[in-house]
Amino acid sequence: MMTSRKPIYLDYCATTPCDPAVVEAMQPFFTTYFGNASSASHIFGWQAAEAVQIAREQIAQLIHASPDEIIFTSGATEALNLAIQGIYAYYGGISNHLISCTTEHHAVLDTLQFLEQHRGARVTYLPVDSGGKIDLDELENAITDKTILICLMYANNETGVLHPVKAIAEIAHRHGIPFLTDATQAAGILPVDVETDGIDLMAMSAHKMYGPKGIGALFIRKRFQGRKLQLIPLLHGGGQEKGWRSGTLNVPAIVGFGKAAELAMQSREITAMQLKKLRDALESALSEAGCIIHAYDEPRLPHVSHVYTPGVPSRILIPALATELALSAGSACSSATGKPSHVLKAMGMSDEEAFSSLRISLGRFTTAEDVQLAANMLIQAIHKLRKQMTENP
Repeated sequence: MMTSRKPIYLDYCATTPCDPAVVEAMQPFFTTYFGNASSASHIFGWQAAEAVQIAREQIAQLIHASPDEIIFTSGATEALNLAIQGIYAYYGGISNHLISCTTEHHAVLDTLQFLEQHRGARVTYLPVDSGGKIDLDELENAITDKTILICLMYANNETGVLHPVKAIAEIAHRHGIPFLTDATQAAGILPVDVETDGIDLMAMSAHKMYGPKGIGALFIRKRFQGRKLQLIPLLHGGGQEKGWRSGTLNVPAIVGFGKAAELAMQSREITAMQLKKLRDALESALSEAGCIIHAYDEPRLPHVSHVYTPGVPSRILIPALATELALSAGSACSSATGKPSHVLKAMGMSDEEAFSSLRISLGRFTTAEDVQLAANMLIQAIHKLRKQMTENP
């Protein structure tokens, strides 16, 4: 049944709409400035190359890196594959141990599983407690003389829980091991600083920060403890991106990524404060209605809530509101599997809890009215469905 009002979008962790200023910045590079950034013999190529360099500088500034440490990819998934497989391909003949965590995104977990099954890797998957936190002592104890990489995400894509990246980096560096973090959900939202945090490799994606889909980046620190970080590239061909990632650069998308990074720097702090206020109001209303907020007391992203709705499975609740609210049960990348969230299961939750949970993520264009309406609709739907399920078990 169609409604006259536009549905309220509360799935910003899955993707964000392009900011109008991002679209405006990209448009000339589809037509007027359409050159190949690798065409060094004429002005069309020079214009494209200059635009790419400006975007590289904008993204580097966002995370306090050097522009020549930014490598463009098709997204965070490719960036993570390049970092994990690239390091393993270089060092795997000598050492083959990697450390990660049970609550990582599947872009990390599936890549590590591939290396285990087909390349002889040994991987330690650190457990988490009920709040989604790792034990730093367990991390240090897991390190061996064969460990070549520690890979732990900055912020969880389902619960929003933050890992203590600076403390993780300090442990890694004491043992001479590079630290890779998936900052897909954090970059552009939090003041990510690769220098202060001690990050050596970091994956990002433009479409999580109001930029276009299909473009991401891998930060690769120039010098790691006096030496160059060594990776074997996944793609071979034209030698673009210093040979790390061959292929014709997607100039319009790169320009959009750069603009999105610039906008994030301008508004990040005030946006985070506004989103936290809206999120807290939403969580307060849902808690009063009997819902439980996962990892409520843990350091979290300011715009993310993962909510347990006792007695009402998300497979029933979400479709009941689909024409009015855009919600998800968790990661968009694994929403079609029909399996309980691996993140919630790793946190010790039952199947019933995992299947009766949903992720709510707010964004730059979410209003106070949106949150109030969403809370009311959710509460009414929960009460209605709970009554129906009780009367018709």
